Amino acid sequence: MFKQFGLFSLLVFILPLGVSAQSFTDFKRTQVGSFEKFQDQKDQEFNKYLKEQWKEYEAYTTPKFFEKPKPKNIESTQETPSKDIGPRIDISPITIPEIPQKKEQEQVKKDITLNFFGTPIGFNVDTKIKNVRFYPKNQNGIIIFFGVMASSDYEHIVYDIKKTADQMVLNDWGVYQLVAMLSKSIYTQPDEEQLFRWFILSKLGYDVKIGLVKNHIVLLHNSKQTIFATPRYKIDGQYYYAVAYQSSTSSLGRLYTYEKKYPEANKKLDFSLETAPNFAQELVLKKLKFSSVDGNYEVDFNINKNLIDFMKTYPQVDYDVYFNAAFDSYVYDQLANFLRVQLNGKKASNGINFILHFVQKSFLYERDDDQFGKDKVMFAEETLFYDHSDCEDRAILFAKLIKKLFNYGVVGVKYKDHMSTALYVPIKGDNVKLGSRKYVIADPTYINANVGINMPKYKNIQPESFFKLK
Repeated sequence: MFKQFGLFSLLVFILPLGVSAQSFTDFKRTQVGSFEKFQDQKDQEFNKYLKEQWKEYEAYTTPKFFEKPKPKNIESTQETPSKDIGPRIDISPITIPEIPQKKEQEQVKKDITLNFFGTPIGFNVDTKIKNVRFYPKNQNGIIIFFGVMASSDYEHIVYDIKKTADQMVLNDWGVYQLVAMLSKSIYTQPDEEQLFRWFILSKLGYDVKIGLVKNHIVLLHNSKQTIFATPRYKIDGQYYYAVAYQSSTSSLGRLYTYEKKYPEANKKLDFSLETAPNFAQELVLKKLKFSSVDGNYEVDFNINKNLIDFMKTYPQVDYDVYFNAAFDSYVYDQLANFLRVQLNGKKASNGINFILHFVQKSFLYERDDDQFGKDKVMFAEETLFYDHSDCEDRAILFAKLIKKLFNYGVVGVKYKDHMSTALYVPIKGDNVKLGSRKYVIADPTYINANVGINMPKYKNIQPESFFKLK
């Protein structure tokens, strides 16, 4: 039915305007002849499979995480002194670590050098890889591209990526960013960038597919987490996401692709950030101020701009990723030292409320769409870095501070248009039930509110979902 997706030997090639049949014949001869010998036996079989009939799939875009727009303005209440409840906090200040000295970066003598979030990384790239093109712009062009890559000296690239990932403690998204940055340095055309990523990520063991939409390449990822506001396709019972189109207003529509996985490529893209990446330090001084009935407070700390730049690349994924992400130790230690000084000797309820008011008042409120032009969930470090934030950003920061400082049970509490937190502590007030336990509301967005005070509009509303910190 779709001739351009037939067998390699039977394909009817659709030539771009201005390209003669003879020029294509010359192109095919040079390209096809360059992959007569594959480096990996699996590629011979997979290359043959790619010539089979591809199928058509319809795109479905996952919804935004919040069903309704978040409030444009936030509420406030009258601040009242916190009641003395619970044991006395006995928490000693820590020695603030010295600012790491910025190291002189070693010169990298390779074909291509990347500035990967502050660190120069070099790659030697085979001439075959540099010169391969996506042509013709159909299934056959994909087969040719794959064949040239499979016969090239790609193994050095795969080895260097693995080595860099180990040294820099990169998670899957960090590996993806490294491959993406390398692809942009080699090619000028987005289709060829996507094909390169597909091949290299497959060799790294990731379950990725390539598809065609209107003669252009779309890279699809099998993801461990839901990626919101992103086109996805259901292939062989599993969802594959077009990550490059996250938050895009354009519709991809029908896509043609294959069903089988590349041999032994079974890894789903995992956005979990269990360990902070080891990026070079580019420190930025931040200053936060807030006031309460107890007085005025100010804290200074340094934060790594390279880490913030990496976090900014994240698509919107499950909130569990953000609530349970590692807190960069250098940032946390500075902030924790300030909090320990203020909390030491207070009753537990006073200490919780101090942290709650710190998060409520240290930042200006602004919705993601207004600040970033799209939905953008922030990691705790990002909330500390940016001057503006909204409800889920503050909930994530507050929850992580409480968990790390006190190890209290804490959950994110999601409504249709708002996110708060709740604590498993013996304090009376507004609460929500999760299983057999009651969690007391602590809303980091409700200005001046103490623990146990919920916004009036949510007092009698059952939350949609909860996110528990591990």
